[in-house]
Amino acid sequence: MFGLLDKGTLRRWDRAVRSVETLDAVQLKALRQRARSLGRRVDQVLHVAEGRLALPLAGQAAIRRPMHSDWAWRPELWSGPVRPMGLAMVENKTPVGSEAKLFHDCGLSELSFRQLRNTRREDIAAFGIRLDVFRFDGSFLSLVLDLPVESIEGLTRRHVLRLELRVETEKPLEIFGRINVQHGPNVEQLVREFEGSNGEMSIEFDMAATRVNEARIERAWLDVIFESPEMNAITLRDLTLSRRPRAEF
Repeated sequence: MFGLLDKGTLRRWDRAVRSVETLDAVQLKALRQRARSLGRRVDQVLHVAEGRLALPLAGQAAIRRPMHSDWAWRPELWSGPVRPMGLAMVENKTPVGSEAKLFHDCGLSELSFRQLRNTRREDIAAFGIRLDVFRFDGSFLSLVLDLPVESIEGLTRRHVLRLELRVETEKPLEIFGRINVQHGPNVEQLVREFEGSNGEMSIEFDMAATRVNEARIERAWLDVIFESPEMNAITLRDLTLSRRPRAEF
């Protein structure tokens, strides 16, 4: 039930809706700023609430953690609804939610994106995403995910990062994962290829193979790269990333 404050807020916004066509430019700019500020908070509440109430329940969506893992993460694309939930003719560097972007170098985009509700018995994550690719005249298509700050807190060259996917494709294609770690002006990159393009798959990135300066790590991001995706439908039912210290001998 709404409290008195909630009802008063709704009445004020009802009045704003009725008056928006008649406000002058100064008043309209102020109202737009208030609406944007409120909208961001509403989106945050909806993301958590709808994600928790989705099937499978996001709060019960476990992440497989290798033994001794000290961090694990499922991005928001697979844990709750994002805006926009669908796009057609996706342009290069298009944001998808607050953590991800789609990159490609097509002259004419015939690529669409859609977030899906996972409802099958075998699904773990509450949501998935689907990329429909038609004519593709570019050389690459990648989904880029900014990693949260927790991923680099305490990150050392002793760590191994594990990326797990649940994928469905209409026809086989090559899928790669690339971890990027910025330290000072430099960026260390590790690239691994998944075996196959359907089902549950995983790859690992051993930080010992890098020359990262542990004291200067600033940020990290993940690229999921699709080779020759033309005339294909790619569904990522789940994506998780975890971190563990490498066993010492």
